[in-house]
Amino acid sequence: MIQTLDIPQYGSSTQFVRDTLKAFRNQYILLNISGREVTVTQESADRMVQCARQAGAGMVYSDYLKTMGPDAIVPAPLIDIQEGSLRDDFDFGALVLLTPAAIDVFLEADLAEFRTAGFYQLRLAIQRKLPIVRVPQPLYTIAETDFRTSGQKQFDYVNPRNRDVQIEMEAACTEHLKLINGYLKPGAGAAVNTADGSFPVLASVIIPVRNRERTIADAVKSALGQQLDVTFNVIVVDNHSTDGTTDILSKLALDDSRLVHIIPERTDLGIGGCWNLAVNSPECGRFAVQLDSDDLYSGPDTLQKVVDKFREGGYSMVIGSYRMCNFNLETLPPGIIDHKEWTDENGPNNALRINGLGAPRAFYTPVVRSIGFPNVSYGEDYAVAIRIAGQYRIGRIFDELYLCRRWEGNSDAALSPEKVNANNLYKDTLRTSELQRRIKANSNS
Repeated sequence: MIQTLDIPQYGSSTQFVRDTLKAFRNQYILLNISGREVTVTQESADRMVQCARQAGAGMVYSDYLKTMGPDAIVPAPLIDIQEGSLRDDFDFGALVLLTPAAIDVFLEADLAEFRTAGFYQLRLAIQRKLPIVRVPQPLYTIAETDFRTSGQKQFDYVNPRNRDVQIEMEAACTEHLKLINGYLKPGAGAAVNTADGSFPVLASVIIPVRNRERTIADAVKSALGQQLDVTFNVIVVDNHSTDGTTDILSKLALDDSRLVHIIPERTDLGIGGCWNLAVNSPECGRFAVQLDSDDLYSGPDTLQKVVDKFREGGYSMVIGSYRMCNFNLETLPPGIIDHKEWTDENGPNNALRINGLGAPRAFYTPVVRSIGFPNVSYGEDYAVAIRIAGQYRIGRIFDELYLCRRWEGNSDAALSPEKVNANNLYKDTLRTSELQRRIKANSNS
């Protein structure tokens, strides 16, 4: 017999989940985690049970269909879960099947009590003991109610209105990391001596760019306009632009010798490859500071604040805070993204749960040279940041330093569902790799 129950993905307490499942301990349960109406057939429910039995799984989820209006039904494919899929917003769709074995695993686990993270604890508990499998075919239908673009949705997790929920999700994730030996104790990050080595300048602003003739001059002028107490330069890696970007940069470089304009010999570089080229160039300074080609620093003192943070000592990476704004620099919701969920005590662990660490990002050049960026154009910064977080100290600046402009030219303004899935799958792969590295390091210590 299959029972159908409602347990929302967000807002369910540990006790509520426990009490609800206890009454159906020996049964298969279809959980509606969406709070929306789901249309599912008995045949689809039986298919999920069949897949669970074949895989010895504790939980099964599937692709689905969504109605976008009276005459439009579109597929909604999902992605496979991984060991490092620790995001509390991992998309399971609207409906998941729990097996009796999974219910036993959860009810027998000794877990902290939370008001809103109950489902997250449930699926992490299952993930520790039993397979969670995806059926790559649509097995039910829901009516779509959120028609925002990907660029509008991607910052939901750092919206201040969701702060209380995020604190609980962090605690639940930390609980999970401790149970699987992936937890980093406070103070585990190594300090570095950033005075070591010889560099041509103290700091370099790094700007990878391709086809940004509308914004590149603003970005470069924002960087060159920084007021720093020592020498710095701006390294722009112009990745074979085909619009007017190259001409704009050539003219700016003639007017200011601090602008280093690099055009790669290779034609296969992503943003990460451009970063590697910049930080390994002989012109790169002791600290490499990020600026995207369509963004701006908030004021002329941004670079000074970053350098001063490095001077406090020991940091391999410094991360600031930014304000979301439109092309005309008018503030957009949710406004300031300060990532105050970061703490020195637990930030390195929580970094595996969240989708980003903030901006601007700045690196001690020898460390980032040793790690290297993956040659991709999405997640390249996150890959380096979680690796640094797992090994070194990170300094945070919670004041606004950066203006993140959202406009139709952004590469992530309105992604297709397939591209969103590909991006999420890649970041989960990064988390899996880093989590496995941490577990191995903890086992060897």
